[in-house]
Formats: sequence, structure tokens, C-alpha cells
Amino acid sequence: MTDEVDSQKRALRAEVRERRRTRTSTRRDHDAEAITQRLEELTERLGATTVAAYLSLPDEPPTREFVHWAHERGIRVLLPVSREDGLLDWAPYDGDDEVEDVVGMPTPMTELLGPIAINDADLIVVPAASVDRGGMRIGWGRGYFDKTLGSMDRCPPVYAVIFDDELVDSVPRERHDMPVNGVVTPGGVIDLDTSRP
Repeated sequence: MTDEVDSQKRALRAEVRERRRTRTSTRRDHDAEAITQRLEELTERLGATTVAAYLSLPDEPPTREFVHWAHERGIRVLLPVSREDGLLDWAPYDGDDEVEDVVGMPTPMTELLGPIAINDADLIVVPAASVDRGGMRIGWGRGYFDKTLGSMDRCPPVYAVIFDDELVDSVPRERHDMPVNGVVTPGGVIDLDTSRP
């Protein structure tokens, strides 16, 4: 990783964190409802029967209502569980208790299925700090999702959940960064052209 790219990524993440932290509760409520609706529409459009998603943290664009909606409709939801070795295990969502994994992310207390369980997914929903119009995603710096997506033989559609102002013209990138097929924002589902260099 070059120092310059690393510095650019850190600055962008800090800016996004600050904007998210200062969102008003009215804006949060509006965005939560809109994002849930967009995720439901995307899932139905793709006919997904298994979705890999995540449980959002308080300042993140919310995914919890969507995860609950999918589970209630009989869609199998797999949630990530971070491992010490930088890989992700997956566990089925059952709507019950949560614990924190090794990096403090909320995870279900169900059986761990191992890293290859994600191969069953019809749709992968990932967190992001920002995404550019060519589909490049900036995560939060741990590389878990980049490793997971980069190791898949057959990857289903991957969508990042962000706020409208986090879709930008370009983001700093490195060779290991993996693109997404689109973004889900309060404003809509946007399919991105990942064929651009």
C-alpha cells in the first residue's frame, strides 16, 4: 500500500464518519425507511432466496429492518463473523440474540458455517464508506470483504449500502480492492459500470 493512497483512504473514511455522526434523527429515520424499501426491491428483482448481508452499526446506513424483512419472508440470510485470520465465517440469521465478533461487529449466535457458505448467496450486501461510479468501494480498512469477494469463483451481484452523498466520481484504490455491481442508497438502487478501468 502506498503511503499516499493510505492517507487518502484514511481522510475519506474520517470525513464519512463525521458526516454520518452528525446526521439528524429526522434524516436518519427517512433514510432508514427508504434504504429498507430499496433493499427489498433489489432482493425481489433478483429473485434472491439466499442473501449475505450484515447488521449495521448505529451510524451506518441501516440494514437491520431489511434483514428482518428477508428472514420473515423465508429468505435465508447469512451474516458475517470476523475471524482473527482476516477471513469471514458466515452464520444464519434467526432474529434472536446477537454477540460481537473479534472486531466488535454484531453477529448472530447461530452455528458458524465457514467461509464457503457465502457461495450459496444470490445477492451480497456489503458496507462501505464510499463507492465511485466505476464500482470501486472503500471499506473501513480491514479488508474482510475484499478478501471474501476476491476468493469467490462465482460471485453473485454485490451491492454496497451507502448514503446518497457517498456515491462519488472516484475513490483511491489499490490492487486488492474489489468492485461492487451497484449501490443501494435512500435515493434508489444504482447499477454501476464495473467494466471501466
